[in-house]
Amino acid sequence: MAQIIAEASLVALNVGKPVPIAHGSKEILSGIFKKSSEMAHTLTFTGLNGDGQGDLVNHGGPDKAVCVYFEQRYSYWREQLEKPLEYGAFGENFTLSNWTEDDLCIGDIVAAGEVVLQVSQPRQPCFKLGLRHQQPELPGHVQRNGYTGFYFRVLQEGKIKAGTTFAITHKHPACKSIAEANRVMYIDKEDVQGIRELLEVEELAASWQQQLGKRLAKLMNEGQGGNTD
Repeated sequence: MAQIIAEASLVALNVGKPVPIAHGSKEILSGIFKKSSEMAHTLTFTGLNGDGQGDLVNHGGPDKAVCVYFEQRYSYWREQLEKPLEYGAFGENFTLSNWTEDDLCIGDIVAAGEVVLQVSQPRQPCFKLGLRHQQPELPGHVQRNGYTGFYFRVLQEGKIKAGTTFAITHKHPACKSIAEANRVMYIDKEDVQGIRELLEVEELAASWQQQLGKRLAKLMNEGQGGNTD
């Protein structure tokens, strides 16, 4: 088992209110344009003050209170996209040092100054990430290589600012990493055992529980020769 990296630092805290962006022949609202802030921000159970989402059906809510991305992934994307990228370029609220998708597990609890957080699910990149960088294929690329980032739910509210130390205070006993969850969701989609094990983690976000639960039911039905129409 890889050595646990217990601490990370909040390299950047990024916020932004929804703005209209062009999508084909129409405009849509998106909060994917984030800017780094040096101020202390209040973090509540539903997100940071000064931040917002344009689509409250698929973004935001307690299971997706904070979008997080990893500092270590930026060098890869700067090379792939062939342009400079400032922190917040992936629409994340927190840019964290040290960790990657391999280091954190669903259900892990993390203390960060006044606040207490819990890993709830990997990020599911949508088409707006492609719009943000004028690269329509980018969401699919992110899914395939697993450099998705993730979401925190908030267990204890408080103020937080850039430079805060993040420390893992509880490792979930199932040890289902963000990378493993991405593998099951995006790569090995018919891994019945992998789906079952992930669904056993009660702390997995409700939307992922529902999505994977439906997939498992379909796979089991197909395995029994049922009608899958």
